[in-house]
Amino acid sequence: MHKKMIISLDEAVYEGLYRTIGKRRMSQFIEDLLRPHVLDTSLDAGYQAMAADREREIEAEEWCEALAKDMDIIQARLKVAEALAKELRNGKTNN
Repeated sequence: MHKKMIISLDEAVYEGLYRTIGKRRMSQFIEDLLRPHVLDTSLDAGYQAMAADREREIEAEEWCEALAKDMDIIQARLKVAEALAKELRNGKTNN
């Protein structure tokens, strides 16, 4: 959502802005200049830099895939342990 705002500029600054940027693009230009000073976008820039690091992205993807495999193994072991615990509760062991 955008808000309207009236600002005062020196006439020479306004004319330079108009000449350089154009009337229809002044608001966006000013917003783009102000954004890094009024919003915390440092994390955004950091995440963009990390995403641009292809080697790091490949390493992160490999790590995630290995973690997913580990989770599959853990879940399988947990199912076995739950089944054994259920058998023990019911007194059905094969010892």
